[in-house]
Amino acid sequence: MSVAYLKRFVGAACAAAISLSANAGSFEQPFDGSIDYHSYGNPDQVVVTHLNLDLDVNFAEKQLQGSVVLDLKYVQENAEKLVLDTNQLAINGVSVLADGSWVAAKYNLADAVVDMGSALTIQLPKGAMKVKVEYSTHPDAGGLQWLDPEQTAGKQQPFLYTQAQPTYARTFVPTQDSPAVRVTYEATIRTPKTMRAVMSAENDPNAPWNGEFHFKMPQPIPSYLIALAVGDVKFQSMGPDTGVYAEESILAAAAKEFEDTQAMLDKVELKLGEYAWGRYDLLILPPSFPWGGMENPRLSFITPTVIAGDKSLVALIAHELAHSWSGNTVTNATWRDIWLNEGFTTYLTHRIMEDVYGERRDAMERVLGYQDLEAALESMPVADQRLTPDLRGRHPDDGFSSVPYDKGALFVTELEQRVGRDKFDVWLKEYFDHFAFQSLTTETFLAYIDKTLVAKYPERVSMARIKSWIEKPGIPAGAPHPQSDAFDLVDTARDQFLTDGSLAKVDAKKYTIHEWLYFLNNMPDALTADQMAALDKAFKFTASTNNEVAHSWLRICIRNGYAPADERLESYLTSIGRRKLIVPLYKDLVAKGELERAKAIYEKAKPIYHQVARGTIESVLEK
Repeated sequence: MSVAYLKRFVGAACAAAISLSANAGSFEQPFDGSIDYHSYGNPDQVVVTHLNLDLDVNFAEKQLQGSVVLDLKYVQENAEKLVLDTNQLAINGVSVLADGSWVAAKYNLADAVVDMGSALTIQLPKGAMKVKVEYSTHPDAGGLQWLDPEQTAGKQQPFLYTQAQPTYARTFVPTQDSPAVRVTYEATIRTPKTMRAVMSAENDPNAPWNGEFHFKMPQPIPSYLIALAVGDVKFQSMGPDTGVYAEESILAAAAKEFEDTQAMLDKVELKLGEYAWGRYDLLILPPSFPWGGMENPRLSFITPTVIAGDKSLVALIAHELAHSWSGNTVTNATWRDIWLNEGFTTYLTHRIMEDVYGERRDAMERVLGYQDLEAALESMPVADQRLTPDLRGRHPDDGFSSVPYDKGALFVTELEQRVGRDKFDVWLKEYFDHFAFQSLTTETFLAYIDKTLVAKYPERVSMARIKSWIEKPGIPAGAPHPQSDAFDLVDTARDQFLTDGSLAKVDAKKYTIHEWLYFLNNMPDALTADQMAALDKAFKFTASTNNEVAHSWLRICIRNGYAPADERLESYLTSIGRRKLIVPLYKDLVAKGELERAKAIYEKAKPIYHQVARGTIESVLEK
């Protein structure tokens, strides 16, 4: 056992059990940025390079059942074991291919560690180049969401979708579940003949529904981007290289809402070069999906909550598309480095939105993102305000906040402003080309930017400034501060309302969703009953069908005890599962002293929520 592997194994296993006061710096061993503390895998000895999945989708048992064959590459010629990540998997048999024959292999499945799962250690005879693991998933596997027909849009067929990020791939595939390990994959998926299977791979929209679907992902991807969905989904083209899969009842609305996806793809290719993944399609998931979107290559998974009817929330599509370069092609090597993924992606999102919808809209979205960051920093531990937080002993989900997204994007924006957009675009393309289909740490990034951007423009950018962004908490002094002239008028209108109750300056016919969000999000915490009633009467916020606007309004309603919105609050929380939109409402109810009401609503909503959302909300209610 190598020293590197020992550190990885001990660091990861112990981290899950150690009190998180350790995050304040009480670990005996210094942090090592080259170690993935959230994986048991031993890729420094032998690394998985390809997966071949053969799985049956069993809706009755809520299980995936079958096998995976893993191709191996030896980093150490004398490596004698392969260590894989698993979580809640039933291992039914392991065999290895050596000297042209499959033979049973000795293996050990360790006891499970919270958030880490169980290490599967397989003995490798000399010359073993492939390993086959026969297994089945657990009905409550964290990376699988099984929906009954009534939980779907069509309410006729059940639905399955996976969510592998950050460390849930190990709940449905035994593999080295680290973003540092990239694999190609093939899959045969067997389903009921009334359903279609789609994956983060080459999808054929004309594939027959005969109960067996075949997939191939020729580009190497990290395990968190392996994705599968099975349901009664149809396809509609949106352009030469883009299309949408969705249940039939929402297919047309989704295709209309996201019809600019092809234009977005064309615009970003002009900046960053040819799209490397073939097609870019969307899958619209049932309302229970707990995230806005997931950038699974070739097929982004999208929440239906962004189908607003006016394209006001399509920045989410731009974001998931941008991941095709930042995140999917160039990937963070550990979850501590997630800012390399999300910071660059959020920056690219703004560039895409500016190109397709204009500077005015992008400026408003930048301001709203900046305000989200400011609000997050107010309630966040100082250590987590760094772009590189120490996540040892914590679930990697803890690293996802406005910091890697919006602070990361501000950092990239400052680089652009300091060297000039044209020059920065040249560097950005070179960066993505240089690290294409690789995973890198923050340290690798710093070494690269020092040799390239800093070396070329030393009078404009410095390593000291760059490291202050990455290593220090908060927003550095002199950082870019987004502004929007459109919001100045909104401030005036809101101030007048708060002063004398007049809404005359609110240009309701011209306000975009972004202006409404800014109008609501910057209201004082306390409003009178008359003020609440006046706003609702004038603008019908309680009845809003825009999920973002409804979210902002319902938060105000909870804080001010606005009873006319009670029914809408319950229907909202029991119809969607996107964590960003529902968790703050539960927090507000608890803060308002309405814990029992929050628990009662949660019990009704629980069946439609993903397990990840359930865990988050239950922790809120327990506190």
